[in-house]
Amino acid sequence: MKLISVQVGRPRTVRWRGKPVATGIYKQPVAGRVMVYQLNLDGDQQADLRVHGGPDKAVYVYPVEHYESWAQERGQTRDPFGQFGENFTVEGMVEETVHIGDIFQIGDTKLEVTQPRVPCYKLGLKMGSMQFLKRFLASGRTGYYMRVLEQGEVGAGDSIERIRTDPERVTIRQAVRLAFFEQDDVAMLEKALRIPALSDEWRIMFQEQLAEITSDATR
Repeated sequence: MKLISVQVGRPRTVRWRGKPVATGIYKQPVAGRVMVYQLNLDGDQQADLRVHGGPDKAVYVYPVEHYESWAQERGQTRDPFGQFGENFTVEGMVEETVHIGDIFQIGDTKLEVTQPRVPCYKLGLKMGSMQFLKRFLASGRTGYYMRVLEQGEVGAGDSIERIRTDPERVTIRQAVRLAFFEQDDVAMLEKALRIPALSDEWRIMFQEQLAEITSDATR
C-alpha cells in the first residue's frame, strides 16, 4: 500500500444556479511533505463545516485504481489527482479491502477509518454533471474518511501499513450498501453499530435505520 499523492486547497467561490457558492473540493497536489493535524492538513480547509470536516472527517482518501475506471466510463483521459476532492490518493486500499475502524500508519501519522464519503452537489458541479452523483454512489467507488489519531508529516511515496483491522470487518463498500441500498439488513446494522470508530454521523443514521425496522416489526 502506498500514498501516491497529497492534495490540499482553500475554499473558492463558484457559481451554482446563478448564485455564489463556497467550496473546498478544488484541491491541488503538494510537493514535499505536509503536516497532518487533528482537523485537516496544513494548507487545507473546508468551506461548509456543517457537512464537511471535523474530527471524524479530517482526511478524505480515494483509491488511485478508480481513476482509470472513471476515465474509461466517461470516455476521456484520466483526471489529475485530487479530482474527487481527496486529500490522499492511495494505492492498494480499495473499498472492498478497507474496513471501518482499520488503523493505518502513513508517514509519521496514524489514522483511523470512520465512514464512506457521501457525494454532495459540489462533486456533481465539479464533474460537470449532477447525474454523476448517482453513478458515484452506486459504483461503490466512494473513497472514505479518516480521523487523525497521531499528527505528523506525510508525503507522496510514503508506504502505508495497516496496523489494526477492526474485528467486525465491515468494509467501506458494505457500509455504503447498508446505508443506501440494503437498508433493512438488521444483522449488518448491529454489526456496524458495534464498531467504536464509526463516525457519529453514520452511527446516528444506522441507529435510526434499525429503530425504524424494529418499529415496523411491532406494528
